[in-house]
Amino acid sequence: MKINEKHHDFIRNGHLTFMPQLSIDCVIFGYHDRELKVLLTKYVDLNGWGLPGGFIKKEESLSHAAARILEERTTLKNIFLQQFYTFGDNEDRVLGWRSKIFEPDFIKEFGEDNWLLKRTIGIGYYALIEFSKAVIRPDIMYDEFSWHGVTGLPMLLFDHNEMVEKALETMRFQLYHQPIGYNLLPELFTLPEIQSLYETILGRPLHRRNFPTKLMSMGILVKTDEKRKIGQHRSPFLYRFDKEKYETALKSGIALSE
Repeated sequence: MKINEKHHDFIRNGHLTFMPQLSIDCVIFGYHDRELKVLLTKYVDLNGWGLPGGFIKKEESLSHAAARILEERTTLKNIFLQQFYTFGDNEDRVLGWRSKIFEPDFIKEFGEDNWLLKRTIGIGYYALIEFSKAVIRPDIMYDEFSWHGVTGLPMLLFDHNEMVEKALETMRFQLYHQPIGYNLLPELFTLPEIQSLYETILGRPLHRRNFPTKLMSMGILVKTDEKRKIGQHRSPFLYRFDKEKYETALKSGIALSE
């Protein structure tokens, strides 16, 4: 196993800076080419895909830790971030499956009592980012990142498949109460694009006319003078959210109901 000096120090002494046995795991959703995607990573020491995450500094709040971890991974600030579940009941978590997944060379070099091998409680957050704005960068824990469609995920490390399913379930439940569309779409979009987004999240079709008509009637969409040319005779108008009206409508719980 080849690791650099910085990574070596993190493995040996990370427990002096971070709270051991408590992690933040991030389900980062993006939307691209009419597909809902989730950001996966390969850990430096492990053979397999999992969710990006990190540990909480000893004098850091949960929300600040989650925001810091997301900025470190995507370079984005002030993104939508929602805590959705705490993972600690899985039998493998209770039994400390990390010692089963880490390579034998890791255990040989750093010992069976290393802080990274002990039972860890995972605090799940889901994030919504505009796909095109994220600049994904490796760090001492992860050496590769990749976007994957939520409907065709590989078998992930730990219990991360369960985390993605729970995050998606939570996002669907909160669809009428959180600014989901505002955070996943670019600033300007067509009416078919916003409808496709919500159909993708819900996993079912919405009425082709009723859905955009209701959005327009509530004033949460603003029609601009700009058009997008998508064919010789097709140049639909572009729209943007009226953020203030959108958030007011969300509080009432009826902004995007059918």
